Amino acid sequence: MSELTHLVCPSCTKPNRLPSARLGEQPKCGHCTQPLFQGVPVALTTDTFDKTLAGTDLPVVVDFWAGWCGPCLSMAPHYERAAKALEPHARLAKLDVDASQEVAGRFSIRNIPTIIAFQGGREVSRRTGAMDQGTIVQWVRSLSA
Repeated sequence: MSELTHLVCPSCTKPNRLPSARLGEQPKCGHCTQPLFQGVPVALTTDTFDKTLAGTDLPVVVDFWAGWCGPCLSMAPHYERAAKALEPHARLAKLDVDASQEVAGRFSIRNIPTIIAFQGGREVSRRTGAMDQGTIVQWVRSLSA
């Protein structure tokens, strides 16, 4: 029997279980039939943050950002390309700190952009400051090495 991976759908936030060996086969949600990997960071909110982290076996890397932050905006295209490069081995997500102040406070976000890597719902690493695509990909891959 193959190992199963739990993954929260980025569209409907329902949990999915799928064989780990099939992650790269463009799986779809068993509830809403949307792709489980969309090649872009998942937009998280206060309501979906904990559910996504708790229900996803893959590393979840969250960019804490704000729309008024120049470095956040300059990093956004790099982060988007990194999401595509790292799927299906990691889930990249974004959380607007202005819209989700409770979550940002819980993780003591003082400077943005701050990127936190989670595994099993727990913080395993964090970096502050804008990064380019190559640096993001290298950092995320180094976490599982």
